Amino acid sequence: MAMNPLDSIGWAHPAWLCLLPLALLPLWRDGRATQRHSWLALLPADRPSVLLKWLLRVLGAFAIASIVVALAGMYRAEYAVERVGQGAEIALLLDRSRSMDERFVSSSASVNGPTPGSAAWYAYNQQDQSVRVSKGQAARQLLGEFAASRQQDRFAMAVFSTLPIRVLDFTQKTDVVQAAIAAGEIGRGLGETDIAAALLEGLRFFDDRPYTGSRIVLLVSDGGDHIEPGVRQLIVDRLQAQRVSLYWIYIRSARSPGLHANAGDAPGAADTVPEIFLDRFFQSAGVPYRAYEAENPEALKRAIADVGRLENLPITYQDLVPRRDLSAHAYALALAAVLLLFASRWAEGRSWR
Repeated sequence: MAMNPLDSIGWAHPAWLCLLPLALLPLWRDGRATQRHSWLALLPADRPSVLLKWLLRVLGAFAIASIVVALAGMYRAEYAVERVGQGAEIALLLDRSRSMDERFVSSSASVNGPTPGSAAWYAYNQQDQSVRVSKGQAARQLLGEFAASRQQDRFAMAVFSTLPIRVLDFTQKTDVVQAAIAAGEIGRGLGETDIAAALLEGLRFFDDRPYTGSRIVLLVSDGGDHIEPGVRQLIVDRLQAQRVSLYWIYIRSARSPGLHANAGDAPGAADTVPEIFLDRFFQSAGVPYRAYEAENPEALKRAIADVGRLENLPITYQDLVPRRDLSAHAYALALAAVLLLFASRWAEGRSWR
């Protein structure tokens, strides 16, 4: 449904509008000196002159009205427009626990200095070019590149350790998303991780939102969790009700056995490993789910790129067009009208010389 343009007009200083009646003054009297003639009937009818006279009066009224409108601070209010694109609504859940400040398990996570697009997540050091960054730093850098490459997506974000912290509600503004991702680097993480609370917080992002396309919860963490049965059922119910696809990018720690049990392990022994337990729980949730195991930045980059390839479906979303100040346009129109009046006055003066 088309929006009425008048519905979006607002005034920053509406009291100035009380001066609008002053715009009627030029229409009441033109203020020009009357040329004297012996007999007005001798003058022929001159309709172009009459029209020109009224045109100049209207210009004067328009100039006064434009100045008043500019002083009143005319603006177009923000409004929402519906757009259709290729993408998804993605809720990012980034682990901010202390273990994410450690390095990757693989020793292959070093390069000979930064290169555009592939090693920007390494801290460059002139004395030691093999310096490696932490898992959290690499994850934030790659998530930033991932978000920058998906202009049609809408992103929300929460970081978590003991408790989840909502950082950003759904938005398509690239600068805001990048700032939210970078903010996770401040300070050091806590020792505990509650993935169940983080998942429930991530699913709350979709509350009271119409289903307009692909929905994703992207969990980036280096550890698992044992979740109580009641909480597991609540997570499953919310995942299915919100029709969310779940992706887990598991950043493997040095002492972690990974997401897959060894062939010689006793039956049921694997469930004592939090990572394996969590992966099996996600597989049984009844929603689209994929897990990626990353031991180094290159594996992490491949996992995030794969998520980008899989989730690229049509999506309908509401985009908020920001407020726009129109005072400058009103001043420009007033200036143009005044210049035309000065030009006409100058031309009239020369014609009577």
